[in-house]
Amino acid sequence: MPNDRDLPPTLDAGVPQTARIWNFLLGGKDNFAADRAVGEQILASRPELAESARLSRAYLIRAVTYLAREAGVRQFLDIGTGLPTANNTHQVAQSVAPSSRVVYVDNDPLVLSHARALLAGGPEGVTDYIDADMHDMELVLRGAAATLDLSRPVAVLFMGVLGHVEDDAVAQGIVRRAMEAVPSGSYLAVYDGADVTPANVEAARIWNESAAQPYHLRSPGRLARFFDGLELVEPGVVPVTRWRPEVDAPDIDQFCAVGRKP
Repeated sequence: MPNDRDLPPTLDAGVPQTARIWNFLLGGKDNFAADRAVGEQILASRPELAESARLSRAYLIRAVTYLAREAGVRQFLDIGTGLPTANNTHQVAQSVAPSSRVVYVDNDPLVLSHARALLAGGPEGVTDYIDADMHDMELVLRGAAATLDLSRPVAVLFMGVLGHVEDDAVAQGIVRRAMEAVPSGSYLAVYDGADVTPANVEAARIWNESAAQPYHLRSPGRLARFFDGLELVEPGVVPVTRWRPEVDAPDIDQFCAVGRKP
């Protein structure tokens, strides 16, 4: 677990942070007591959430594999990446296409310190990290343009982060601006929590009582609005376990989709 003395001065270990809570749920060690307290409270009411975190991560792996292998994408912009774990976006993409270029975006100081140490790409590809907030999409795009050629297709990923934007119009605006900046043949991949069961609504309530960044569930229909103007890849907006699964798994309250910019 992190040593407080080795952390950036802007990091407050006493305030729970989304990336570190999610790291705890995934079984990682890059979290603090405040993060574990929230995570344990959530697991006490909904113990299956740890499995949901793993299944959501498995969707990211399948989506990036599809984008690199079947869609032929060689550039990825992963916005709100969170703490590095196994099978990060650049590792998955570069295992399929070693020349893939990947840019990560986050604004958590702990994520930044780990990203600098761990998010190293293969010798044929490029991996970079931008310290930025997705609300400042102009900053994100300027930073991404230093590594990615935005005149060629890019896969833009928002994995489990748009729920931190309460207003649908604002969240849709963030996605729309990102997709405006990339050309035809680019892709959008998203997953986020849905308000389809009382248990997930309660888990979100517990999260929002303590976490520094509240999380707002959306219905599958509202999540689908992020793909307005895009061509949904089959099977459309579905639970993450139903998106091109490799093994059978139960449905969970995380919904996802991949769309192509025509």
